[in-house]
Amino acid sequence: MRSRLPLPPHLANRPFTVESSKSAGLDHNRLRGADIEHVSRGLYRPAAWDFCLGEAARALSEATPGAWISHVTAARLHSSLLPAWLSDSSELHLSKPTALPGARRKGIHGHRVIVKPGEVEFVEGMWISTRARTWLDMARLLPLEDMVAMADHLVRLPRPELEGREDAYSTVEELRGMIARHPNLQGVVRARQALELVRVGSDSAPETFLRLAMLDAGLPTPELQLPLRPGDPRSPSADLGFRQRRTAIQYDGGHHLLEAQRLSDRRRDKAFEAAGWTVIVVDKTDQKDGFAAAIKKIKLAMWNSVADASVTSGFAKEG
Repeated sequence: MRSRLPLPPHLANRPFTVESSKSAGLDHNRLRGADIEHVSRGLYRPAAWDFCLGEAARALSEATPGAWISHVTAARLHSSLLPAWLSDSSELHLSKPTALPGARRKGIHGHRVIVKPGEVEFVEGMWISTRARTWLDMARLLPLEDMVAMADHLVRLPRPELEGREDAYSTVEELRGMIARHPNLQGVVRARQALELVRVGSDSAPETFLRLAMLDAGLPTPELQLPLRPGDPRSPSADLGFRQRRTAIQYDGGHHLLEAQRLSDRRRDKAFEAAGWTVIVVDKTDQKDGFAAAIKKIKLAMWNSVADASVTSGFAKEG
């Protein structure tokens, strides 16, 4: 019996199209080998392949001219902020313009949508919806607060020394323009509502959720990334806060448990306290009750700041 030729290295560890296999010299009989699985029309994969979303999306894009990776798949590949129930999704979503027949492939979520120039881009070997268009597409699926968190992540200003980029992924104006171009898209009403709540400055989804909970509780909109000393690039800052009430709110995520970060956090908090501010530290345990306990602390701190100001004013008048 003639031994089976091994798959070429560039096909052995990822899905591939029938065109790619022909270019590599594989005939139809070789594609029927036990070490190859037929995924769907014109698309194959090595039988021992470990699933990788990026590789699967790249092959799907290559095998489907005129289509692009979209929705949940695009959101994951863009490293968008997603709720836990979608953060490890392996769903494959593929969109086509309404002028073309729908994408009908086994195991694929197909969409036919209206698309405008500049809303699809070619990135790392695949056609994929832009971050802004992906955000709008997700409005049909995500709750309001998750839409706000996803947009906050898009418009936040990066730290170049840590992230290797200087510009935000998108802007509020770009998201507003995206909504305006698609007034009838499913979910657009929720996208409009979310955009009204988007703010530049939230560094994480929990910070966004805390801010939204504060607004729901009747508190005023806090300042974000609030520096203790405005204009001083070395000044410590609060994630959220109220300068007039001298109230600083810090959300400490998981990385704040590291010893070096804990020391840095303590120096930060002491600087605010030394300047007469009240510092309230919130963490993931506060999310369990929808930040109810944390909001009580914030309201108390703000009430106390008003009382202290009244006392100070009284002494000033007596003097």
